[in-house]
This record gives sequence, C-alpha cells and structure tokens, in this order.
Amino acid sequence: MTSQAVFVLFNGLASGMAFFLVAAGLTWVFGILKILNLAHGAFFMLGAYVAYTVGGVWPASIWSFIGVALVAAAAIGALGYLTDQLVLKRLRNVDYHYALIATFGLMLFCEGVAKSIWGTDYFAVMPPPEVDHAINVGGSYISLYTLFVIATGIVTFVALEVIMHWTWAGKIMRAVSNDPWMAGTLGINVTAVLMFSVVASFALAGFAGGVLVPNQALSPHVGASFVLYAFMAVVIGGLGSIRGTFVACILLGLVESANATFMAQYGGIAIFVMLAIFLVWKPNGLFPAQGTT
Repeated sequence: MTSQAVFVLFNGLASGMAFFLVAAGLTWVFGILKILNLAHGAFFMLGAYVAYTVGGVWPASIWSFIGVALVAAAAIGALGYLTDQLVLKRLRNVDYHYALIATFGLMLFCEGVAKSIWGTDYFAVMPPPEVDHAINVGGSYISLYTLFVIATGIVTFVALEVIMHWTWAGKIMRAVSNDPWMAGTLGINVTAVLMFSVVASFALAGFAGGVLVPNQALSPHVGASFVLYAFMAVVIGGLGSIRGTFVACILLGLVESANATFMAQYGGIAIFVMLAIFLVWKPNGLFPAQGTT
C-alpha cells in the first residue's frame, strides 16, 4: 500500500507539473489580453516537433536537452510575434467570439503545417541519459525523468511568480491587464506590453513542448490531451491566475493518478467529477484574478 501511495504521489505530481508547463502560457495570455487561445495546444505541438528536429531522438545530455527546449521556446516565441502581428493584434478591440474563431482556425492551420512537414507518423524521443533510469522510493520505482519534470514545473512556477510580483516588468503587465487605458495615459507602451505577453505565452508553450516531448509519442495531435487538462486547470484555478493554475494542476494530476491506480476501470471519470464539483462550488476558480496573479 505504501509503494502504491508513493507511486500515486510522484506520478500525480509529474502529471500536474506537465499540465502546468502547458497551462502557464495559456493563463498568462488570458490574464493580460483576456483571450482564450484555442491554438495553444497546437503551438505546444510545434514546440515538440522543433525539439525533435533540432535534438533528435537521443539527447546527448540533460544540458543539451534543456538547450533544445530553449531553442523550441525561442522558435515558437517568434511564431507568437508573427501571430500577434497578423492575427491577435487585429482582434483586441472586437468581440471575444472572433478571437475564439481565429485561434480555432490557427489550431487547424498549425496541425496542417505539421502534417505537411513531418507527416502523420508517430515519433519517439528518449529522455536524456542522466534521467533515463529509475530509483527506488518507498518500495516504488520512480523515473528520474519524472522528477525532472516535477522540478522543471516548480522552477517555471517560481520564475513566473518572481517576474509577476517582484519585477517592474511584472507590475507594468499587471497594470496593463487591469486598466490598459490608464496605463497608456501614464506613459506605458501598451501595444508593446501586449505583444511581449503574447510572445512570452507562445515561448512557454514551445518550452513545454521541448521538455515534455519524451513524455508520449509525438504526432500532430499530441497537444490535444495536454491542452484539455490545461483548460481545466485554468478554469479550476481561476482565469488568469498563475497561482490558481499551479494549484489546480497539482490537484488534477493527483486525481488522475489516483483514478488510474485505484479506479482504472472507470477511465478518467474522476477528473470530470472534480471539474463539475469546482464549477458548482467555486465557479470563479480557486483564486479569481483581476489580471495575472
């Protein structure tokens, strides 16, 4: 029983941190621009493909693996800049339905591009050699790659918290999120802040794709499952709240892990029961946010 509990804990934390790595950019862009980016999973998928193309199937070391993930972040961040200039910038003062339609179209476009470049075959990328084995913890064997994903998710959360609450850049972004007109009258370049927020959101998606590419088989549809959980976490945590999303991702990961271990015959029903409970109990989320917090 102890070994099962240890497995559920670490597997749940790893899943939760994987969800957070994907959800971080999603909640970031909503907190600043108030846009639900339906194409977020597609750009996560492109980040994974970039990492696969640059790093190959067998990463040389954990440092080269991290470097490739940063390259994927930079590449998808650049795509974010183009997307902002060509699409999102034109939708900032229109009804949010247009943004949903536009980002849905972007999702389909990205999947089509991925299929035309990499095809529809499945690819497998191995973890770096330093974390490609397991250790015994409490009678259960835990992959070091699992611990690496947990650590990466925590470091990402801490970095975002520091940026948003301890730097002038974060204060400026929160000011623009809360009242862009007033921020503009105070001399803040609102357009530049919004553009940076989009680029950062896309870069986070690309980084997540690079880090999580060994987590499952790579295909044009790899982002679908991750982004579903990411949207759940953003809703449960509170739209635009990084802290809320982090807590929600941990809860989702633990519930999914317990469901798979103790109630495998019911599939993933526990996740949806949890979502329904929070929608009734906390419809505004655990940490309702006025902007990204």
